Amino acid sequence: MPKWLITVNQNFDILQQTAVVVSDGKISQILPISELPTHPELDAAIKVELPDHILMPGLINTHTHAAMSLLRGFADDLPLMDWLTDHIWPAEAKWVDHDFIRDGVSLAAAEMIRSGTTCFNDMYFFPEITARTAQQLGIRAVVGLIVLDFPTVMAKNADEYLHLAMSTIDEIKQFSLVSAAFAPHAPYTVSDEPLKKIAMYSNELELPVHMHIHETAFEVDEALKNTGMRPLQRLDQLKLINPNLIAVHMTQLDEFELERLAEAGVNIVHCPESNLKLASGFCPVDKIQQQQINLSLGTDGAASNNDLDMFNEMRSAALLAKGYSQDASACDAQQSIRMATINGAKALGLADSIGSVEIGKQADLIAIDMNALNTQPVYDPVSQLVYAANSHQVSHVWIDGFCKLDKGSFTDLDQQQILSNVAQWAAKMGQAT
Repeated sequence: MPKWLITVNQNFDILQQTAVVVSDGKISQILPISELPTHPELDAAIKVELPDHILMPGLINTHTHAAMSLLRGFADDLPLMDWLTDHIWPAEAKWVDHDFIRDGVSLAAAEMIRSGTTCFNDMYFFPEITARTAQQLGIRAVVGLIVLDFPTVMAKNADEYLHLAMSTIDEIKQFSLVSAAFAPHAPYTVSDEPLKKIAMYSNELELPVHMHIHETAFEVDEALKNTGMRPLQRLDQLKLINPNLIAVHMTQLDEFELERLAEAGVNIVHCPESNLKLASGFCPVDKIQQQQINLSLGTDGAASNNDLDMFNEMRSAALLAKGYSQDASACDAQQSIRMATINGAKALGLADSIGSVEIGKQADLIAIDMNALNTQPVYDPVSQLVYAANSHQVSHVWIDGFCKLDKGSFTDLDQQQILSNVAQWAAKMGQAT
């Protein structure tokens, strides 16, 4: 029973004196608090009083590399390609294995739950381990089935990656909180033939395709030099420009590409803080919104951000859009919240079940305590949430109706064990650098 309920429904209704009733993991009723005494079936229900709080849908991190939390701070203040080729890829070749993924995902999941994220869209090695770990920890996830042309600790070539992807899809079907997406890394790391197969499989299986695209000007320039086409033009010829595509970063877009993306129903993920840190460029948020393209938010991995805090991303996205477009009305607070919730659900094909507080949807909910110095007074809860609140004010988190965070404390995650495992990795990897 919160002070404010931000529904993020189609009308973006903001309700007061309203209770949300959860039954069997789903939102069963949304009704005025005054009507509660007339519902005797609620007498035995567990009641959570939220007198100074906002209740809203859980945040959706539409692009991350969860296990890379173990590489947080490993190589900072470098441009993207230097960061990847000289530091991250060599470290991954040396250290990434099943244990690395399990412990890295556990750290990331705890960080995300503590900061109000209830669902994440991942792209990394050994996705089956990510899927098992997410299901075990009770966080919702879309696990990217990574594909590359070159050998890594996971596979030797694109065919092997695709074979592993298909077997992982079969395993994930048994999980209640996890679904799958194809995740070819980027146009410059995956050749035409595997991309054609991914387009075909995506269409047949109705699975998203999650991919870094047009991340930097260098990427686009190199593609023009090597293929005579911009990456999006090539992907269009390979039949990947469609509503299944989740295109991440997209800092380099011309007017024709924006129109084509809108026409095709492509989803774009904006990662403002990672783009800023790697000096990758600026996603043209205002122009994307004018084209009514579905735009969501992601943190990227903790190795290039360096946190998984979606509150930071909401605020950065709004401020960056205003500064870049020189329009103070660009990406207002309401739009920023949509990008962090329902738009992410739409991109992942999960809008029927998460992303807003509506009857029949899964109870993925968060409460934010607004009775803090930095969020008082509250004239407009939506504005205050984006521009003043921070993730430390998240007091409660429910995923699939289960309480995962209660008054700021984990209910079933062993924080000390997670930190102990991370310390062992830090000691081992630090000694080797």
